[in-house]
Amino acid sequence: MHPRSSAPRRPPAGVLTAAALAVAVLAFSSSAPLIAYATAPALAIAFWRNAFAFTVLAPAATVTRGPELARLGRRGLLACALAGVALAAHFGTWIPSAKYTTIAASTALFATQPIWQGLIALAQGRRLPRLVWLGIGVAVAGAVAATGADFAASGRAFVGDLLAVAGGLMAAVYTALGERARATTSTITYTSICYGTCALLLLIVCLAGGVQLGRYPATAWLALVAMTVGPQFLGHSMINYALHRVAATTIAVLVLLEVPGAALIGWLWLGQVPRAGQLPGLALLLVGVLVVLAGTRGADPGRQLPVERQLPAEV
Repeated sequence: MHPRSSAPRRPPAGVLTAAALAVAVLAFSSSAPLIAYATAPALAIAFWRNAFAFTVLAPAATVTRGPELARLGRRGLLACALAGVALAAHFGTWIPSAKYTTIAASTALFATQPIWQGLIALAQGRRLPRLVWLGIGVAVAGAVAATGADFAASGRAFVGDLLAVAGGLMAAVYTALGERARATTSTITYTSICYGTCALLLLIVCLAGGVQLGRYPATAWLALVAMTVGPQFLGHSMINYALHRVAATTIAVLVLLEVPGAALIGWLWLGQVPRAGQLPGLALLLVGVLVVLAGTRGADPGRQLPVERQLPAEV
């Protein structure tokens, strides 16, 4: 018998999980436009949104999950903290990319995350169905086409492109580590430790690099608050909730739906007009997502949770 056959599957994804993922995609769609709009250094943006989130979540976790925090142990704490390290690396690369290149190019190159997610799954010994790989390829191709990304030849834009690819890779690492941590840790405990670790690391980088952490115009602070409420709380935290029920690879593909959302917001708000030729790419992206969902039906592409590590169905 295959060694996975005796292990129970992750808790089923119900209406709440589907709603959480839908909210996350909508929230993520506002991230790149808000970053481009905020007149603050990229690394400072990354620090403040995580610091604000940690300030809210840490007291709530202490009050509601005190016993869990007390028995978390070194191993559980390390799992959550490592995810925070990966999140800091993701923010430290992708957020600056939106400052160096266009929203479209940054979002399109970040859309390579599902490819990295699939490769991480293979490295962990998981076998993804061929239909899932096909869907990933179609969705990523559609994401690039939907943004209409024209990768400029300037050195500044090239640096932004490289940072966006690195941001996609580190987002995949962060999601994979979060999937492992969420097997034994509630959403609020995990996110508190993860965001706190991320904020601390980014603060050290900002101080070491002389990054300005204050004296911004009021519009910048409003954008930072909007990023905390939207992409951070309603985006990352909803994804962290869903990771206990949906595989990291599937989530990485679903998050690609932020690509047309970001392009639309960039058009309506910042005047970055999309081209009519982007519609076929959008259609291709949606087809890819549907193919991945079809490939995961009846076969979870992520790991099955071992009996001793499985959490009860809770948030």
